[in-house]
This record gives sequence, structure tokens and C-alpha cells, in this order.
Amino acid sequence: MTKINLLDWRAQRREQIKQRFIAMMGVAVAVAAVIFGATYLMMKNAIDLQNDRNEYLKQQIAEVDQKIKEIQELEKVKNNLLARMRVIEELQASRNATVHFFDELVNTLPEGVTLTSIKQAANQVTLEGAAESNGRVSTYMKNLEASAWFDDPKLVVIKTSETGSTRRSNFTLQVTNLTKATTGPVPADNGEIVE
Repeated sequence: MTKINLLDWRAQRREQIKQRFIAMMGVAVAVAAVIFGATYLMMKNAIDLQNDRNEYLKQQIAEVDQKIKEIQELEKVKNNLLARMRVIEELQASRNATVHFFDELVNTLPEGVTLTSIKQAANQVTLEGAAESNGRVSTYMKNLEASAWFDDPKLVVIKTSETGSTRRSNFTLQVTNLTKATTGPVPADNGEIVE
């Protein structure tokens, strides 16, 4: 006996194509989900890795900042020590200068002149004393002018008084002290300038 298929073959074929299409769509959705999931995981791993790097950099920056603070503190200590060393050097130099100052005062003092007062403000020295005559005061001023340690002597006051047969001149002089004015070369004992 002959069998005849009375079903619509076109509808059956459409149903097969539709099922294939649904199956392909399912596969495409699954592949897209796998690709999306893999991409998401890769991006998450990259972000986590970058966050770890950022944290490491922050830690390193904090350590470097701490070291910079320590270096700045050491610089302050170094500058303080250098300032103290300069003060000590200046004190050492001024100690010698004070000795030279008084030594030169004695060396420039002519016979017949005595000093009664010495006052210093900055590098200006005021000398008060007595002399046997005005000429001795003039000689003293010339000696101060010729000295390498003093400069620009000025006579402020001179008073002459006589007691019996004794004549006396009381004077006040101002002179510039070069031991205070000079910071570089200073005069040597022989009067020459040395470095």
C-alpha cells in the first residue's frame, strides 16, 4: 500500500528552519555570554592589578616623603652646625683681634700720653686721655693714622689746663677700629695685610 503524506511540507520545513534558528541564537547568546564573561574577568583582573600597583606606589611615595622629611631635618641640623662653626670661627678670629687691638693701642701711644678711658661702639672707638702737650696728642693721632689696625682718627675735644708749672692737655679722640671692620684679610704683626 502506498503512503501519502498529506502534511504541508513547507510548514514542516519552516518549523525545522525555525528550530535551527532558535538553536543558533542560543549558541550565539551562549558564545556572547562567554565572551562577555571572559572580558569582564579580564577587565576586573586588570583593574585589581592596577589597584595593587597604585597601593604599592602610594606606600613607596609615603616612604619617600618620610625620607624627604628626615633629609630636611638633617639639612636643618647641618645648617645649625655650620652656623655654630661660623660663630666659633668668628670668636676665634675676634679673640686674636682683641689682643692685636690692645697691643696696637700700646704700640701707638707716644711717651707723655696716658689713656684714661676706652669705649667702643661697633667699629668706632672713643679714646680719652691726658698728654703733656698738644704736640703729643698730634703725634698720637699720626701714630694711629699710620697703624694698620686703626683708621681716620678725629680729635673731638682737647682741653689744656695748668697746675703750677705743669701743663696738661685732656683729649677725646675717635678712631675706626679695623679689626672689627675687616672680615677678610687682617693686618699681621708687622703691619702688612695677610689673607
